[in-house]
Amino acid sequence: MSTPKGTEYVNEEGAMETKVETVDYRSSAGENREPTKEKVGVVHLTRNNRASGTGGGFLARTADAVSKTVQAAKDKVWGSSNK
Repeated sequence: MSTPKGTEYVNEEGAMETKVETVDYRSSAGENREPTKEKVGVVHLTRNNRASGTGGGFLARTADAVSKTVQAAKDKVWGSSNK
């Protein structure tokens, strides 16, 4: 399917891919030149499967685990605030 934002299709794994044509501007570090313009394609991957290891489900679980670990370390060092 072609949309104003790009071309969408379902890949072999069942994930939605949206390919967008855009422009990348590059310039060399430390050189006083105008950036060069280069056409590039960007692919956005959208997965519906939470078990895929990416997306909000994974990040939310990771953030929760980190938060609990930090709190446990604080309780161990300074004593539990629930006593």
